[in-house]
Amino acid sequence: MDREEIFNRFDNLNVWKRGDERAPHKPLLILYALGKCSRDEDRWISFSEVNVNLRKLLVDFGPPRRSVHPEYPFWRLQGDGLWELSEGANELIRRQGHTDALKSELIDHKVFGGFPVQLFESLSKDHRLLTEIAESVLEKNFPASLHEDILSAVGLDIWQKTTRRKRDPAFQHRILVAYEYKCAICGFDVRLNNVSIGIEAAHIKWHQAGGPDTEDNGIALCILHHKIFDRGAITINKNYEILVSQLVNGSKGLQDLILNYKNQQMRMPQSTTFYPNMRYIVWHQEQVFRGPHRP
Repeated sequence: MDREEIFNRFDNLNVWKRGDERAPHKPLLILYALGKCSRDEDRWISFSEVNVNLRKLLVDFGPPRRSVHPEYPFWRLQGDGLWELSEGANELIRRQGHTDALKSELIDHKVFGGFPVQLFESLSKDHRLLTEIAESVLEKNFPASLHEDILSAVGLDIWQKTTRRKRDPAFQHRILVAYEYKCAICGFDVRLNNVSIGIEAAHIKWHQAGGPDTEDNGIALCILHHKIFDRGAITINKNYEILVSQLVNGSKGLQDLILNYKNQQMRMPQSTTFYPNMRYIVWHQEQVFRGPHRP
């Protein structure tokens, strides 16, 4: 397979969509398999392994859900020409009303999955190609603040960074000006001479989910609170108050950096026209925040 054909297959990945809901199941399975490939491990991955490890990735980086389903991408990725299953998989019992195999069947029959042979061999021989594909998958599905965490979780070492998705270069400047170069959570505003350090423009509704580069979808955050916000440890409500997830725990720094801001109003931008739009706040609450929040 040549590079263009390989890129086209990954670029044409069919990701499930329903309104604004996030569904990173296939991207996370691909990144997990790329990590194993980069370590020269066998191309076949048992569903039993995926059921444990992909489940954890979905809990950590997917939208908050009562249940997660690693079996969906393990089965459905076949339709994208990026995955194949071990012999006999087509004989498995299907879910009622669907073409997917039952999770119990995948486990009981010890089904394995992996990249097709030619694709796997191409990725194994060309680490640059593997790296570029991993970067593209990350860029299309997750904000940059989560990239290192995801790469670490799947054991994938990437030494080069490319940004393929076009963004509004003025977005960062507009948001920082709107918030007067201060973190909307903690007020951090350190500068080196006249250059602001550690303040970033965060999307409330992720760029990868169709969030626009507009002031009402942006919020200025320090690096720490940007990461905390994108991981769903905190969110804001209709009154622009800071909500903290009940799942947040720790000792050193927990009180000073997070709990002290619980139920406090965020620092508002200098003009009401820049206030966060409620539909983007609701999206963050439903698709990112790890609720319920602390009372």
